[in-house]
Amino acid sequence: MEKLTQYDVILDYLKRNGSITSMEAIKEFSITRLSAIMFTLRKDGYNIESSYKTGKNKKYGWATHYVEYVLKDDKQV
Repeated sequence: MEKLTQYDVILDYLKRNGSITSMEAIKEFSITRLSAIMFTLRKDGYNIESSYKTGKNKKYGWATHYVEYVLKDDKQV
C-alpha cells in the first residue's frame, strides 16, 4: 500500500469538499503548514483561490482573520 502524503490528503479533501481552512487541516489531519501545500498545489497547476475571512475569537471575542482555500475546479490548469 502506498503511503499518502499531506499533499495527497489535502488534494483529496479539496476535491471532496471544495474548500479548506488551516483550522480544518489542523483538526482533521494535524497538518499545520497548509499554506505550503497550497503553494505546491498551485505550482503544480491546480486552480486554488484564497478567500479572506473574518471571524471572532471564542474566548475573548477579538476579531480574527483567516484564509479559506477554494479549489475552483479539480483539473490542473
